[in-house]
Amino acid sequence: MLQTNKEVRVRIAPSPTGDPHIGTAYIALFNYVFTKKNNGKFIIRIEDTDQKRYRSDSEAMILDALKWVGIQWDEGPDIGGPYAPYKQSERKEIYREYAESLIHKGHAYRCFCTTQRLDILRKSQQAQKLPPGYDRLCRDLPQQDVEQKLAEGIPHVIRMKMPTIGKTSFRDTLRGNIEFDNDGVDDQVLLKTDGFPTYHLAVVVDDNLMKITHVIRGEEWISSTPKHIMLYEMFGWDKPEFCHLPLLRNADKSKISKRKNPTSINYYRRKGILPETLRNFLALMGWNFGDNVEKFTTQEMIEGFTWERMTLGGPVFDLKKLSWLNGQYLKLESNEKWLSNLKNVVFNDEYLLKIIPLIKERVEKFEDFIDNTAFFFQGDLNYTNAPLVPKGRTATEIAGYLNDLVLKLDICENWNHNEIHQIFNQYLTEKELKPKDVFMPMRVAVTGSKETPPLFECIEVLGKDIVQRRVRLAIDFLKTMKE
Repeated sequence: MLQTNKEVRVRIAPSPTGDPHIGTAYIALFNYVFTKKNNGKFIIRIEDTDQKRYRSDSEAMILDALKWVGIQWDEGPDIGGPYAPYKQSERKEIYREYAESLIHKGHAYRCFCTTQRLDILRKSQQAQKLPPGYDRLCRDLPQQDVEQKLAEGIPHVIRMKMPTIGKTSFRDTLRGNIEFDNDGVDDQVLLKTDGFPTYHLAVVVDDNLMKITHVIRGEEWISSTPKHIMLYEMFGWDKPEFCHLPLLRNADKSKISKRKNPTSINYYRRKGILPETLRNFLALMGWNFGDNVEKFTTQEMIEGFTWERMTLGGPVFDLKKLSWLNGQYLKLESNEKWLSNLKNVVFNDEYLLKIIPLIKERVEKFEDFIDNTAFFFQGDLNYTNAPLVPKGRTATEIAGYLNDLVLKLDICENWNHNEIHQIFNQYLTEKELKPKDVFMPMRVAVTGSKETPPLFECIEVLGKDIVQRRVRLAIDFLKTMKE
């Protein structure tokens, strides 16, 4: 990556729409290492402009998870900095000002198309097997028509006026020159009807105002980069250097997803993966320390870091390798550190206090505690002899029910037993099922047993990540069963 005389400044910009994603930690690590290698500044910026998917608890969870991983930042929403605020929802007027300036320069326009019209357009394009995109109906509206619609208060968005001829190209640090035909790039919405910017406008404006010199992000953003390049040119700003890292992959080379691998940082934290292990493991995702060395510290990575050691083949997120690597670190831990980790990670007071009310009525001696609660502390469960299929049902049916429910649980925002119970009851009504058709298979999937404390309270205490992981493993097992 080319060096400049400017201070190196990089950023990550997570969206607070769910649990902290392992991919965020992966991208953050490489930004952090590159910054430290070049004595620069690392910034965290919260992209909270998607108000429909925004979760109020997610921002704090993301920052807390990254701190646990051991990645520190120099500027951000929690510590401030010279370019505050670092939350996009607090910068709305800035984006509006820049969007309006593009209209005045002839680089953007107001689009009054309704959601209904755009839906019809999209379906028509799909039916004709045409590439999706806006048909630019409002691009050349006469000014008097625009003013009339504004006077009538008709809602509108602001779209960029992408050139329809020529090419847009940029140099990627890992991939060399990348080129796109302009006629294949959509007239992107920049400002939505609610006044919030889209990612594309906000990221360019903020990166420029915050003096970001290097944009290091995942390869899924390559196709969006020509829009960003064009916006830099429309504004007349210097462009940063771009580096798109390879995506984390499942074993089948598909993009990592919660259906095949746990994706929440908190899952690995609860599993007992050490933060230094996770940093080491994420560093191995496409980067090579050299000399077949797989175990190294983040400081050692910083000292030896070059982009030439990065490979573009999709790095496989291998849970077995992560566990093996964690074991290498655990072997070096002192007995005192082991004890401390057991207390803080596995048997911490907060977790135990959630479990105790569920089993108080079931035990007569403290020695009975383990027999009644083992599933709260176990990792993946073994379903070989587990009674997952109730009488009168097939493995295929139960797999379908569990799959439906795990998808519904995924969008459960208030993770408590009352809401979880309500989700199950609604599903029973929708499918005209009896409780035994669903409750017992779910109980066995998440606990490994038919006899446990109350099901929905157990699901609440175990947490979304572990429940989803276990249910999906149970589904995989059910698919292997003979009918």
